[in-house]
Amino acid sequence: MQARQGNWFEGWRLFALLTLILTVLCAGIAGMRGFEVEGARMVVRFTARTSLLFFCLAFGAAALARLWPNGWTRWLRRNRRQLGVTFATSHALHAIAIVAFADMDPAGFATATSPASFVFGGIGYAIIIAMTATSFDRIAAAIGPRAWRILHLAGGYYLWAQFMISFGKRIPAMPLYSLFLIPLFAVLALRLIAMAQARTGRPVQAG
Repeated sequence: MQARQGNWFEGWRLFALLTLILTVLCAGIAGMRGFEVEGARMVVRFTARTSLLFFCLAFGAAALARLWPNGWTRWLRRNRRQLGVTFATSHALHAIAIVAFADMDPAGFATATSPASFVFGGIGYAIIIAMTATSFDRIAAAIGPRAWRILHLAGGYYLWAQFMISFGKRIPAMPLYSLFLIPLFAVLALRLIAMAQARTGRPVQAG
């Protein structure tokens, strides 16, 4: 246990390390473009992808640990709270870059957004804030296990759908965006298979 507490790849040390890396990378990307509008747009795209990565890791951690129990999947499940909060940090950086983009290029921002993106994106951010707040023991205990489970289950699937729509709508113009749907379909399949196994009490072939 003491070894884990001193390990930068465990718990809140892991979160601190990942947050530092994300922040430095975002600053570097923006700096390459002189902190102008194109740099902000590049950070928006970069953080959308890092958010997808950390969301899928956190959302699929329990299913992976159930279906393929090994050292890596146990590490993933053990640190899924910190990976989830890292996802929230990545999306906070995403929001900062969006605000910078809107400030530097209002016309381009208006072209790239719609009223629906504000509504559903705003709901998504509200869910992220609620899920992040309840990732800490004291607040989780205050709302109770049933409310916590409903929030994180419904919120997780809402965010999954948001990622599907956000990346999917870009496929007609940029077909390579279809690659970003692969981890989303994979994590959904893993969760469904793991749920089926939990209900039947028998192993379900995941391959």
